[in-house]
Amino acid sequence: SGPIAIGIEEYGACASCHGGEGGGGAGRVLSGGEAMKTFPHIEDMLLWVYAGTEAWEAAGIETYGDPNREGGAHYPRSYNGSPMPAQGETYGGALTQYEILGVVCHIRYDLSGADEGGEWAEEYEKWCSAESEIVSGLQNGTLTYDSPEVGVGTEPRLGTTASTEYGM
Repeated sequence: SGPIAIGIEEYGACASCHGGEGGGGAGRVLSGGEAMKTFPHIEDMLLWVYAGTEAWEAAGIETYGDPNREGGAHYPRSYNGSPMPAQGETYGGALTQYEILGVVCHIRYDLSGADEGGEWAEEYEKWCSAESEIVSGLQNGTLTYDSPEVGVGTEPRLGTTASTEYGM
């Protein structure tokens, strides 16, 4: 139930590049903790999936995710030079913000191996549990990524979460 069930449903389009189990291919590896290394803050991953490569490049940002990532920050294009397609409606994508949250929760908790009861429990409760206020607000339209209490935003940025910018 909740966003992860939606994410499992919507991940099929992602699998063509990232692999069904997140092992990569044309797209980056997401499994084995890789998504968590690149995006220690879920807000940054949500924004990356929402805006995609072309928005990052248009903003003049040359990397994405954690700039201090073990192994170095990622360049916005994949191994073969392919862009990450934007999924958010502002950038021409087909997914709602709620659906993007579902995909990201599925990647983090099912494919990348985050533990919903351990180190990542607080994030899971806030963002990915069926009881989350953010989940219900995104689903019913009372919240958006630009809402201060959500703190994701819809404009590319690097090295900080919108939550930090909003003082949350």
